[in-house]
Amino acid sequence: MFLASTKTWYLERVVYFVAGLFSLVGVTLGTFVSPWWYLLNLLVGVNLIVFSTTGFCPMAILLKQLGFEPKVKD
Repeated sequence: MFLASTKTWYLERVVYFVAGLFSLVGVTLGTFVSPWWYLLNLLVGVNLIVFSTTGFCPMAILLKQLGFEPKVKD
């Protein structure tokens, strides 16, 4: 079993947190407001796939500008 470090809020951890938060918000709004909100989950999933295959992530760029440091170095 793999356990990630929870001592600091490094960039990769915050990206997963934001993705999970957006996914939960999308499901909640899709259930209670409009089914169109399920598209938010689709966008989160596509972004995670793009990030894992190409390394490009708009949220990571934003978080880096906000001062979060990556745990994994190039």
